Amino acid sequence: MAKGFTLAVLPWVYIAKYGEDNKWSEEFKEKPHKSPAEEATLSEEEQQSLHEQRNSFPELPLVNYTTQYGMGVFEGMKAFPQKDGSMKLFRPDENGKRMNRSMEGLRSPGFPVDMFVEAAKGVCRRNKELGFAPTYDSSWEKDDFVSAESIYVRPFSYSEPAIGLGVSKHPWVVFASTQVGAYFKPGNHKGLVTDKIRAFKGGTGWIKCDANYVVPILAKKAAEEQGFMEAIFLDAETRTYLEEGSSSNIFVLLKNGTLVTPELGDTILPGITRKTILQLAQDMGVKTEERKVSIEEAMEEGTECFVSGTAAGLSYIESITHHGKEAVFNNREMGELSRNLLVTLKGIQYGKVEDRHGWMLPVE
Repeated sequence: MAKGFTLAVLPWVYIAKYGEDNKWSEEFKEKPHKSPAEEATLSEEEQQSLHEQRNSFPELPLVNYTTQYGMGVFEGMKAFPQKDGSMKLFRPDENGKRMNRSMEGLRSPGFPVDMFVEAAKGVCRRNKELGFAPTYDSSWEKDDFVSAESIYVRPFSYSEPAIGLGVSKHPWVVFASTQVGAYFKPGNHKGLVTDKIRAFKGGTGWIKCDANYVVPILAKKAAEEQGFMEAIFLDAETRTYLEEGSSSNIFVLLKNGTLVTPELGDTILPGITRKTILQLAQDMGVKTEERKVSIEEAMEEGTECFVSGTAAGLSYIESITHHGKEAVFNNREMGELSRNLLVTLKGIQYGKVEDRHGWMLPVE
């Protein structure tokens, strides 16, 4: 069973390059592999050697704007096995739009959305044909697909060779993928407000760029060392308003029945799961608001709290600790709305719940 993220990159990858003619060229590449059954019999050292070969891209330069200054962007999306044996991507067009905006936000040529979607489909389809994809397991339904497996697709940009300060004018875009399971470790759902700053007005907080993840990673690791699952960021100016989790958007259900989440701006990443949850909540008749949410309001008026993202899906927060004070939500258990949203989201992704909004795209 796949556990979180691994470097077991699947054999088929996709590489595109923005050339001197200002046009994108593209190709699918098949990396070294054996059959899944044969690879399962390899020793750990042999598996590692094979995975290293698949994770090697000698055509990409080591010294460039991306490796030296974090001037690159990436996306994350999943393809889900269905009961009928097919596989479907969840809202890849939205990921494509965001990656295009992110690349342009770094003053790089944007990657066309239609090419993005076809690349995602092509990578998943080719790997599935080789047998490198999970098959639907009805036992996943017992925990509402929390432990279910999927294919995680990681598109990213990578600049041309460079060492001085500058922006990429002729980038690569690469799609790699790996099989994944649950993201957060079970048993701990505590959140800790960090004193670190994730983003500030006028910065790149709205861009899904490499550099934005340095501070969140440091904050999350520090929180984990103190016994928490997640680090929670406040705004840079007043240090009073919720912003995000370490790699996820955050929601709070208030005592008055309103589901609130911080409004989008140049410090908040426009999450696709975030957008989806807002729609699902509205479908359920829940009032939603996108606005400033103070940490005080969340801790005093919140009855449920959760974070959302491609990797996390929806993961409830049992408590928030801020300046030594802890606010506990729903007796440390997942709340009714959180569970309904999770069950509906996962149900749509794995084909158990009707896809009323046309979010699921077959890879075939």
